[in-house]
Amino acid sequence: MSFNEERNDILNKVKKLVDLYKAGALGGEKMPEDSNPHLARSSNENLLYFTLPMALNYQRNSYKLWEAALKTWEDDTTKAVFFPDKVLQMSDEELSEKLTKHKVALQPNKQPSIWRKLCQTFQKDFEGSVKNFFERFDFDIKLAKEYIMKNKKDFPYLSGTKILNYWLYVMTQQSEFSYKNRSEISVAPDTHVLQASLKLGVLTVDEMKRSNARNIVSQRWEEILKGTEFEPIDIHTPFWLWSRNGFEVEI
Repeated sequence: MSFNEERNDILNKVKKLVDLYKAGALGGEKMPEDSNPHLARSSNENLLYFTLPMALNYQRNSYKLWEAALKTWEDDTTKAVFFPDKVLQMSDEELSEKLTKHKVALQPNKQPSIWRKLCQTFQKDFEGSVKNFFERFDFDIKLAKEYIMKNKKDFPYLSGTKILNYWLYVMTQQSEFSYKNRSEISVAPDTHVLQASLKLGVLTVDEMKRSNARNIVSQRWEEILKGTEFEPIDIHTPFWLWSRNGFEVEI
């Protein structure tokens, strides 16, 4: 089979998966980040809510993370952790206690440290505002992404390949702003996307074991989807649900 024939076959399967997702056939009536306080979509509080917990979304159940985030927001004794200026006034012990109370942070030292560093970055460079961050780059995903990649130490874990792209995707979904260059958001290659890519023949078993597997799959999907109706991030949720449900739906 030629590359074009193979690409067309994969694209047909992608379209089927996206259609199945839109029809509700893959599940996903409730996604992890749907556990939120439904703040004003243009508010900085809303953007902070979807930013700070995202940096702790690694090697854990996403549903439980966002359920914990919502409990933390709704609890008057812990809500302050979502405000950078207030976080910077807390001792390490106080921040750790507040973040571990409802299990937003599962580790008492490392994860609160990540949270504090992000708060320092947004407070020092953007007056405590994620909204200001995007406004500085005129809501251009390409420029925002480039800035974070050049200043990785200021954005611990949020600057990781998987989390950065999924965070940017959530920003476009959970706020009312119009973002430029949405095509710059890659597929956000988490475990489920890798498994779905393997299932579709876009990734081999050997490639799956490589340390750069996430980069490989991001580049593959960018190439396959170029010039189609889909941006790379459009396939993330259908793939995530398909894999999470054990590929029960045949395509």
